Amino acid sequence: MHLSHLTTLAPLLSSALAASGSFNVLSFNVAVLPEFINDNGIKGGKENAATMIGQRFAQYAFDVIQVQEDFDYHEELYAADNHPFRTKTFGGVPFGSGLNTLANFGWSDYRRITWDDCYIDKGDCLTPKGFTFMRMNPVQGVEIDFYNLHADAGSGNDDEAARRSNIQQVADYIGANSAGRAVVVFGDTNTLYSRPTDNVRIFGGQNGLTDAWVQFQYGGVIPGGVPECPEPTTDNSCETLDKVLYRRGSAVTLSATAFDYVTDLFLQADGSILSDHNAVLVDFAQSTV
Repeated sequence: MHLSHLTTLAPLLSSALAASGSFNVLSFNVAVLPEFINDNGIKGGKENAATMIGQRFAQYAFDVIQVQEDFDYHEELYAADNHPFRTKTFGGVPFGSGLNTLANFGWSDYRRITWDDCYIDKGDCLTPKGFTFMRMNPVQGVEIDFYNLHADAGSGNDDEAARRSNIQQVADYIGANSAGRAVVVFGDTNTLYSRPTDNVRIFGGQNGLTDAWVQFQYGGVIPGGVPECPEPTTDNSCETLDKVLYRRGSAVTLSATAFDYVTDLFLQADGSILSDHNAVLVDFAQSTV
């Protein structure tokens, strides 16, 4: 091949290489509701716990962190963290949704959407809970839609109806706003595959999303009769309410390459919890088609 051809191809090869890479995501309900509402069994107080969680975020430098229940100790969490891109909080209870993002990459088209339905049990209607949407470029030229959600809690009939409405609302929003695009959905779904009243399966059926836990632990087949995880756990075989789901897009390949519960990274010196939820870590590889 002539040198002139090599010179012409060089920027094309460089561009192709620049449009592929890897990143990781962490979903973590940090449980920093005001202590007078719920102490969540956190020793030493939630202000201290929020500081320690922020320190671990900085220490382990996860690429994209989506948190839920980031309310009244938000300042302590952010003060201890050093991610260059972080969403602005809309306040504690009752003003904010508790949903925030900390990332090593910038984003565009950021939106906060409130649930159409909630039920007051478990305090779900005390804040404008819902989900967030953003478009992020983990690698130059590779754009992915990220969703962060916190669905209605509780096990009563009205709780379950509100939660089904929440999950359906996200699924419909993905259909209307992320058609043909690579998507990652993560957060506290408050759903279990083992609970027949929950409709989390619609993310697969309606949106073509793959649950990273199901993929890695059960070969892509949704299991039956799996116990719910205790907190903390490092046993990846149990199921947690906190999930990470994803799909590729027409112009972007996206595949999960590892899945782990990493709550052992978020413990106090005596082994006690910093949150009453498990932290979920997923590694991804992506490239342009």
